[in-house]
Amino acid sequence: MNGNLKRLRFKKHKHAGNVGDRPGTINVPSDALKPIISVYSYNKDELVTCEGKDIKTALKQLNKCDNHTHWIKINGLGDAELIEQIGEHCNINSLVLEDIANTHQRPKFDEYDDYAFCTSRIVHFNKENEIINCQFSAIIKDNIIVSFEEDHTDRFDAVKARLKAGKGAIRTAGPGYMCYALTDTIIDNYFVLLAQIGDHLDALEDKLYESADKTIMFDAQQLKRTLIVVRRASWPERDKINDMIRSESPLITPEVKLFLRDAYDHCIQAMDLIENYKEVTSSIIDLYLSMVSNRMNEIMKVLTIISVIFIPLTFIAGIYGMNFSRQDDKGHILPDNMPELYWHHGYIYAIVFMLLIAVIQVFVFWKKGWFNRL
Repeated sequence: MNGNLKRLRFKKHKHAGNVGDRPGTINVPSDALKPIISVYSYNKDELVTCEGKDIKTALKQLNKCDNHTHWIKINGLGDAELIEQIGEHCNINSLVLEDIANTHQRPKFDEYDDYAFCTSRIVHFNKENEIINCQFSAIIKDNIIVSFEEDHTDRFDAVKARLKAGKGAIRTAGPGYMCYALTDTIIDNYFVLLAQIGDHLDALEDKLYESADKTIMFDAQQLKRTLIVVRRASWPERDKINDMIRSESPLITPEVKLFLRDAYDHCIQAMDLIENYKEVTSSIIDLYLSMVSNRMNEIMKVLTIISVIFIPLTFIAGIYGMNFSRQDDKGHILPDNMPELYWHHGYIYAIVFMLLIAVIQVFVFWKKGWFNRL
């Protein structure tokens, strides 16, 4: 990671729809991307893939490969009609379709009569160092899993590579295992994000020890906000996986539950890392504030020593700056009015005396060790 931490920006999502809309209404945001549909039909012997932009592509593939398990991957939610057509084809409740289009859901797992629905949060940095928090949704039914993502970024290359290789249980364990594989990939991406945050924290600590400035506090606070976003995604994800493990749905087989326990452990590890990094960011902020406070104390100590040295000198200068007259208006001598003002070399005596006082004070401060602590 680059040691120079850029300002972190948070992508803002606009809520679609209006307050009081009928439950089950599909409201697609105006800036939602048009969908791209990829279909992966697979069994133990083969993998058939195709791409398109409408439901006909998926239906044609499903009819062609009737003895396969199908993963319909939809990137982009900018077509409400497509979501409705998928709902009609799979007999999905309208509330589920609403949750797919409303991309502010927390991670969850819901069971229905003949299908299951789950959501997750995909959190990552983009090229501009902006934290992106997108929703991933999936419908699991019979031999079909339909996944929905907000953008066109392909984050499941590893899963597709496993499909092409045909090794392991991914081709034979059904759509429940595919849901696990996608969920596990999302959790693995949390570790990638946390590794980037860890690099940022290391760079901040190095900068703190070398040349601390106020940008450290701002950057640490931005990282803390990022960790809060990741925490809000990972904590419900743990509960979601736990619900899948405890599920009695035939879609989540005992074999899949065994793998889900491993994903659950990974989620717990990510949560521990998040909490540790949050403590580190708080420590960096506290350490910076302590360093600023200590630096201010040192400056105040120097100014205090200088002031203490000049207080008696200022006092002497003030005494002899009063200039009371030695004689009255009739020429009579006033013996009590500063005879030193008429001494020969009186100015030199005063300067030497003031210098002697300053030297004595500096010597006393030095003996006390005050200068060693500056």
